[in-house]
Order: sequence, then C-alpha cells, then structure tokens
Amino acid sequence: MASQKNGTIYIGVTNDLIRRTCEHREGQFAGFSQKYRVKHLVHYEQFQDIRDAIQREKRLKKWNRAWKIELIETQNPDWRDLWFDLNR
Repeated sequence: MASQKNGTIYIGVTNDLIRRTCEHREGQFAGFSQKYRVKHLVHYEQFQDIRDAIQREKRLKKWNRAWKIELIETQNPDWRDLWFDLNR
C-alpha cells in the first residue's frame, strides 16, 4: 500500500486482500496507514501458506526504500491503484 507515487509505503499481511484494502481506503483504523493516508494498493503477492507470507513480509520490511520502490515499479511502473483490478 502507498500514499501516492513515491510516497509512504506500508507492508502488511492479510487473509482477505479486498477487505483489508477497503479498510485502508476508508481509514477505518487509527494508526500508521490512516496518519499517512496510505490508501493505494500498488503491489501484492499471493501465498498458499500464511507462514510463507509472514516470512516475506518480515523480509520486505527490512529492505531499504529503494529496493521497495524497485519492486513496485517492476510490476507497476505508474503506481496504478490495483484496487480497481481486484474489483472487476
């Protein structure tokens, strides 16, 4: 999730991407994502096993910002909000 292109980046794990993205978009929970207006789904990865997803999340959180931006831009160079793709 991101606030805008090259803006604040949020990394998290969920078992329901559509629900969780909606919560971010609506600012339902006080905290980091609400404070920094992190509302745009710009990258996601799917895993069959939650343990793999959690391990990936922990690794990504340790990455430097440039690596995170490169990861996003490899798949989504314009930082398009992928929320709309999920809801087709």
